[in-house]
Amino acid sequence: MKHMAAATLRAQLNRFRPQLGDLVTSIVVAVYLLLFLNATFWSKAGLYLKNDPSAYAALWVAIFALFAIGTVAVSIKYIIKPVLILYIAVATAAAWFTDTYGVFVDTDMVRNAFETTKAESQDLLTPGLIKHFALYFFLPTAFLTWIRIVHQPFGRKIRQNAITIFVCFLVFVSLGAAFYKPYSAVVRTKRDLIKTLNPITPLVSTTKYILGASQEIIISVKPVGGDAKIDARADGSTKPRVAIIVVGETARAANFSLDSYARETNPELARQDVIYFSNVSSCGTATDVSLPCMFSNLKRSGYDHKTGLENENVLDVLVRAGVDVTWMENNTGSKGVADRVRNVIITGSSDSRFCKDGDCKDEIFLEKIDEWLNGITKDSVLVLHQLGNHGPAYYERYPDAFRKFIPDCRTTELSRCKDSEIVNAYDNAILYTDFILSKIVERLKARTVTLSTGFLYVSDHGESLGENNLYLHGTPYFMAPDEQTRVPLIAWFDRQFASSMGLNLDCLKKSATMPLSHDNLFSSLLGMMNVTTKAYERDLDMFAACRGALAALPGS
Repeated sequence: MKHMAAATLRAQLNRFRPQLGDLVTSIVVAVYLLLFLNATFWSKAGLYLKNDPSAYAALWVAIFALFAIGTVAVSIKYIIKPVLILYIAVATAAAWFTDTYGVFVDTDMVRNAFETTKAESQDLLTPGLIKHFALYFFLPTAFLTWIRIVHQPFGRKIRQNAITIFVCFLVFVSLGAAFYKPYSAVVRTKRDLIKTLNPITPLVSTTKYILGASQEIIISVKPVGGDAKIDARADGSTKPRVAIIVVGETARAANFSLDSYARETNPELARQDVIYFSNVSSCGTATDVSLPCMFSNLKRSGYDHKTGLENENVLDVLVRAGVDVTWMENNTGSKGVADRVRNVIITGSSDSRFCKDGDCKDEIFLEKIDEWLNGITKDSVLVLHQLGNHGPAYYERYPDAFRKFIPDCRTTELSRCKDSEIVNAYDNAILYTDFILSKIVERLKARTVTLSTGFLYVSDHGESLGENNLYLHGTPYFMAPDEQTRVPLIAWFDRQFASSMGLNLDCLKKSATMPLSHDNLFSSLLGMMNVTTKAYERDLDMFAACRGALAALPGS
């Protein structure tokens, strides 16, 4: 009886469920994707085709035809609802980040999403994102789940779908051919347009990432610098030589007062006699690209994710030569760079003085550095991977004592803040990094009796803070603004360390405006540590021109 009652109830409820044919449902979803989840695409298309309104109008029809192909192709019983819901979910998520931050969901951005930490992902779960999903995902998918989709008999469905897809394909191709000239010009010169098309671009990018990740499982790493060894010191000194390399996070050169920024964001470093290099470009616009690229010898022009994983990096070469190497991690991981060296994970520490909800302020490094320096017995390199200015939670990156620039944006939902408030929070985080870096230099200065000490800081990439309506980073490099690709690079050496590598510091100061990039890091680190190998390229060693007798000549 209970089963009969339940069946009767379901039958009565089904009477109130609206019915839509499978073809109509597919078309409705295509229209929804077209009209509601592609605001950035249509905004850019309108701008790029403003002189050809016919091409712009035809583009609406062509893209609708393309979407209809994708929705009609999956209009199969038991498959149609899950796949259409997936389309809407992907488009909804991509639309939020594209429309709100100007971020493109390409393969590198998908990799960032898959490899992000819990704390980082929580920063992005804002009230605005939840409202966006409630409106553009939960409401339409609730309706899609509720309705009854009426399917044609299988044979008729095949014919119906095939005809619809063929007609849509014909429309798409015909309009593409009719307006080939304006469309081809836009695609070639404005490649950002296609990267905003939802859900096609994020689905393609995710597929590429998954296929690439499956291939990476069987990668074997090729040795680099098999002949590496530590060369004799230029001055014959015997004290252990130590270098601390700090990899900054999301620090752009434009907001460093050492770079002539109007605000004093580097007061402590300015007192440390550091050398600031003002013309440095990054390998990428996201950590997942820049971090492994800068430590490799592949250079930006030859780097891709798979090739990077297939080859050892400069840390491996240093270890092979006999240098002790340690990596300390306070970010989202080394991205494979430190896989074969000593790795100290600070991220997620329970030290309540510096850490909260999985994120630790970079001041936690200082005590760790003291412990590391106490144990030095040979030439050593310590790499610190900062949390730095990781956004959008800039205000979480510095303690209240560093709230110099106010009012500062106190939320991860940047749309709720004025651009000036976002910049204030960002600059406060730079100010805190200045404090951390200065304290590191002071620790090195305090050890010069027993150690020869050197220091190098370089950021992985920059950040957009509202310029051209862009926020955060990750813009494809070919179109990335200067704010995302020009990064700060800072060096400091005590006299003993400089003389041990034959480096003329006055010469180096004079050359601080020379154009550099992450391509220079591999050979420069080898040069710093007096490591010789065939993998070393003197032309890419940023210190080479100021090493040796010629560097001491006037005007050199």
